[in-house]
Amino acid sequence: MNHILCGLAANPALPSELVDRLITVADDEIATELAARPDLSHAQALALAALGEGTAVHLAYEGRLTSADIDPVAQPQAALALLDTGAGLPEWARRFATDPVIERREKLAACPDLPPDVTDTLAADSEIAVVAELALWTTPDMAARLARHPHAEVRRAVAANETTPPAVLEMLLTGDGLPPALRCLVCDRERTPTAHPHPHPHPADDLPPGAFCTGSHESTVHDMWRQALSNPATPARAAAGFVGHSSALLRWSLAARPDLPPEVWGRLADDPLPGTRADLAENPAVDATHLRALATDVSPDVRRSLAHNPRVPLDLLTSLAGTVKIGATLLPRIAAASPAEVESLATSPDPAVRMLLAARRDLPPGIRDALAADTDAKVLKSIAPHPGLSEARLRDMIDHHGVRVLAKVATNPDASPSLLEHVTRHDPPVQKAFREVARHRNATATSLLACLTDRRARPLAAAHPSLPVPVIVELLSDAEGRVAEAAAANPSLPSAMMLKLTP
Repeated sequence: MNHILCGLAANPALPSELVDRLITVADDEIATELAARPDLSHAQALALAALGEGTAVHLAYEGRLTSADIDPVAQPQAALALLDTGAGLPEWARRFATDPVIERREKLAACPDLPPDVTDTLAADSEIAVVAELALWTTPDMAARLARHPHAEVRRAVAANETTPPAVLEMLLTGDGLPPALRCLVCDRERTPTAHPHPHPHPADDLPPGAFCTGSHESTVHDMWRQALSNPATPARAAAGFVGHSSALLRWSLAARPDLPPEVWGRLADDPLPGTRADLAENPAVDATHLRALATDVSPDVRRSLAHNPRVPLDLLTSLAGTVKIGATLLPRIAAASPAEVESLATSPDPAVRMLLAARRDLPPGIRDALAADTDAKVLKSIAPHPGLSEARLRDMIDHHGVRVLAKVATNPDASPSLLEHVTRHDPPVQKAFREVARHRNATATSLLACLTDRRARPLAAAHPSLPVPVIVELLSDAEGRVAEAAAANPSLPSAMMLKLTP
């Protein structure tokens, strides 16, 4: 990998004529960087697309190529990418529907808005992987048709398709109105599918773990049910019938559904699987009664999920604040707190509660400044990145709490150049603070030079436009390839040096 040329290819200040020169010598890595340039001309996109199909696919997905630019015979993957974005031609779809390469037919089956004759051809494909891919993405009418397919793998895909009609999804769960499936991927491996006295994993490498069939396609049917239970289009009454199923995975699939009756929530709240209870705790449709019951759950994961529920009662959330590790995360209920609730949270005697509020970035100035004067380091770390804090308050945080808040202070978008220099001079130093300073828009040459002393901050500092030009040029020969690449991508690199580096 040529780090210098990759860096130049990503440099936003690289002149267009040097982009042209890089295209002529580009390998895959350089081409990838060039293809991501927002200033790429159409002619340059065409030249890049000619270098390799991987780059052409990327450019097609980015909207840089049209159907007039692609030959589906020479660049089939790029043509399929255009079909996938809706920009391909119908005749391409008809061509790929009978392509001898299975992977191309499978890719086509996932494309939107295919002509009806193409979907008919794909639905009759001899390769189950192609038909299953079609079933996963197709229209409601075709999904209903494929629900009767004799292969269980196709039905499993229909169950996952959110456009499948609700009545069809219910039939997949109950089996009523559908003929039994005749095959699955497991029994496809056997000349004559036979029943076995006990479920057994199949040795085929391309089967999922635990796949087995005793003649009834058990593992595939189980996965089909799981897909249907997770599908929001499945009727709630049909899904609710699985609340007492012996499979923990099927019960777990119910927990996040917003449309189940309270009696189902009650049974799921007592489920032995913590994952089921945790998903239920985060479900915004669950009523307050059941949420309060979940607040006493023995599993910290369940209580943590409850804290992330956007409709958790505020008093319940504050009681959880000190019992579960939430971190400096803005919780949905905190983000939605009313002005009166914000006032109450700001004066809470529990620093864990004040810390949660401090994660907001739209606090009234008075509350923001009061939290910035808090005596608890957890609160200060949470409030330190808040816009609008004065330099005096940020310096005061450092003076009183030092290394515990230093990195967070460095993330404040309003941190002044002098404050960032102060951060880099702190003794003892904080390595994470160097990284935050190195990516800060207000970092000065002085602070960036200090950041170069930290291994992980070094490439960030090398890419910063405020780094002195002689230092940028010197870093082009750095022993660490990432640092040299970052220097080559620095927009402050002189154009004369860019010219010198370009073959």
